[in-house]
Amino acid sequence: MGSQDVSIEYLSAGANRQTAVADWSRGGLLAFGADTNIALWVPKDDTQRGISGLLRGHGDVVKAVTFLPEEEGDEASYLISGANDKSLIVWKSALDQAKFEQLHTAHDHAGAINCITAIRLGSQPAQWLVATGAADASIHIWRFAADVLTLLQSIKTTPKFFPLSLSLSWLGDGGDALALAAAGTKDSIQILTTAVEPGADAVQFHVQATLRGHEGWIRSLSFARESSKPGADVLLASASQDKYVRIWRFHQGQEEVPPTAPTAAADDDSAHHLPGNSPANKAHRITAAGKHFSVRFEALLLGHEDWIYSARWHRADAPSGGGALRLLSASADNSLAIWEADATSGIWVSTVRLGAISREKGATTATGSTGGFWTGLWAPDGRSVACLGRTGSWRRWAYDDARDTWRPCLGVSGHTKAVTGVAWARDGAYLLSTSLDQTTRLHAQWTASGGGQNTWHEMARPQIHGYDLNCIDAISATQFVSGADEKLMRVFSEPRAVAGLLHRLGGIGSAEDAAAMPDAANMPVLGLSNKVVDDDDDEGQPAAADDTDRPPLEDALSRATLWPETEKLYGHGYELSCLAASHDGRLVASACRASSLNHAVLRLFETRRWTELRPPLAAHTLTATRLRFAPDDAFLLSVGRDRQWAVFQRRAEPDDDDAPYALLQANPKGHARMILDCAWAPLTDGRPRLFATAGRDKQIRIWRGQVDDAEGGALLAFTQAAALSVGVPVTAVDFLPRPAAAGERAGYVLAFGTESGRVGVCAVSLDGAETQEREMPAEVHLPKTVMQLAWRPARTGAGAELAVAGEDASLRVYAFTDGFLQGV
Repeated sequence: MGSQDVSIEYLSAGANRQTAVADWSRGGLLAFGADTNIALWVPKDDTQRGISGLLRGHGDVVKAVTFLPEEEGDEASYLISGANDKSLIVWKSALDQAKFEQLHTAHDHAGAINCITAIRLGSQPAQWLVATGAADASIHIWRFAADVLTLLQSIKTTPKFFPLSLSLSWLGDGGDALALAAAGTKDSIQILTTAVEPGADAVQFHVQATLRGHEGWIRSLSFARESSKPGADVLLASASQDKYVRIWRFHQGQEEVPPTAPTAAADDDSAHHLPGNSPANKAHRITAAGKHFSVRFEALLLGHEDWIYSARWHRADAPSGGGALRLLSASADNSLAIWEADATSGIWVSTVRLGAISREKGATTATGSTGGFWTGLWAPDGRSVACLGRTGSWRRWAYDDARDTWRPCLGVSGHTKAVTGVAWARDGAYLLSTSLDQTTRLHAQWTASGGGQNTWHEMARPQIHGYDLNCIDAISATQFVSGADEKLMRVFSEPRAVAGLLHRLGGIGSAEDAAAMPDAANMPVLGLSNKVVDDDDDEGQPAAADDTDRPPLEDALSRATLWPETEKLYGHGYELSCLAASHDGRLVASACRASSLNHAVLRLFETRRWTELRPPLAAHTLTATRLRFAPDDAFLLSVGRDRQWAVFQRRAEPDDDDAPYALLQANPKGHARMILDCAWAPLTDGRPRLFATAGRDKQIRIWRGQVDDAEGGALLAFTQAAALSVGVPVTAVDFLPRPAAAGERAGYVLAFGTESGRVGVCAVSLDGAETQEREMPAEVHLPKTVMQLAWRPARTGAGAELAVAGEDASLRVYAFTDGFLQGV
């Protein structure tokens, strides 16, 4: 099977909230940690595809990602990553492919790796010096050459602190004096130096100075040479939780630096104020490679109102090579700032301010907020910047020459915790996902993207909740229901603003459908319910469906694409575990976490008046894990932690006071261990009904309905037709909603996911007696548990698409060709 048979249509994953979690390579590739994966994104890709790949290799959350510095003539690109699993991984890719493969893994650290920095030692052959800081209060120095990573030195921090940021730089012009700045969970910066000899196998860094002045943890360090002139000084920027950036000057020679008073920069008249432990401009003396240097506090940058997470230098391109040096700072106050030194006075001023003021007044890191921007990155050419926000989404701005301004550009977004549920719209027009990050997101294809390609994007964020979300299903084309770690379900209806956006960008729905819809929605402060907002409501959020020709940016997604909540469905005593809506949209079935028969019942709600239909359906004794209506809604199937499945049959003519379904059959020994998922096969004329169950006993079982011909074909019971052993617990199953072929080759396609992250596809015969698994390419598997699977309902066009929800916080859409499906 070739890669053309199964392709990855869409990858969505949110970034981890860490300062060192991302890097932007010289070749234009942005890599960032996304749970245990490393996501790859080309921000300036004309197709606007978003995330192009996910690298799996770490066993825990990735915290640090760095590209090794590249030069012209390099034949490969290298990426180094560190994670909470204490491992350091080197990845390698050909420059023209961006397909990274795991090259080397080191486990020398005894704690989570927080930061990585690297500097180039030579080009022939290419070699680098790498420094890593970890939660074992140590800094490791490595040499990387000839695709081999060698540990040279292990430094225990004294006094003890956990390094959160490191930066390497050459001092002077000889190329043999190297400085390492280290800082973290202290309010001081340590400067270590060493002499570097070509080809030397040993490098020994020693602490030369301790720079004081900050009053909080130091989150980011960045070295840069002040200019390209020989003998130019080196500047170090440090960003701290004390809300300030400090700049330090490294000057070669024993003579005194001209005694200038430290300067302050701000956006207001407070430039004369110098907060900090001491405004004294005391010089520190250091030596490296036999050369003498002085280190002096140069400037204090004021302007941010909350913790500053990152500060990075960039030199603007200029024909003479002497472009202006600029500093990008990212803060928890939801802003980015670009700083430059005034050509006349030398005072550092904020020339550009990007982002927004926080809407939540008083919501600062001092009060427990985790908002703001966690890191800021420069594009290689310095004409674009990107930052990572609280929601795990990336925002990007590009410089517009014609307007002399920074304009917002399309970024990428995704869930930041396990994706617990996925549901397609009834016609397959869009995909809904819900997660333990307490959000529900709507994904659809952008049919007007560059190059004429149908690229996937997050188009709306209908629900931002205060509880972890566990389950979701679509009731109709414009309505869905979700369940969370609370005792009720919430029903949401599509607003006119989102309907207009989906119609304009994806050809979904029509203008007439939006006439009766509410205008928009917002979330009141301290509220859990999205309220309807009218156009004339002064306190309403801005409309999501402005006249832009691109998907909404993160600011609009988080504020202006909410769906109003129209109903609440009560009745359960504990957290919702699963729910399902009937295909005709008339019923919603639900279950909650339970340890007794009383709470393990299934509750049915009708959607005309939104009332519960009593009595509830009883069969399980423990939590029901999945509910599925048959394709024609004639049956309701439930599976649970009590190892049993139950089938409820629709009554022919139910009374108004009775539940429309009654128990047909329950199998208390359906699996040897708990059953985690189930799925109905599509209906085929003249063939028996089939459903599949997936269990922790590492088996998928196919069950076939037996009919009584004497009773006119009435269904009597389901019996096991086949069993497929997978080798690991099976956590998700779903049938392709149509037979894969016709004639003698006709059969069903069943997709399954496992606890180990494996995604598989197997063929099931029309009578359910035969199953055969088909091999899948390695890149479709997940590093963690597959939480749920959902085939896209049939639409025009060949092939089929499968949505995969992962515990690794990723949402994926895989495309299968008809040739592959018919060969299953």
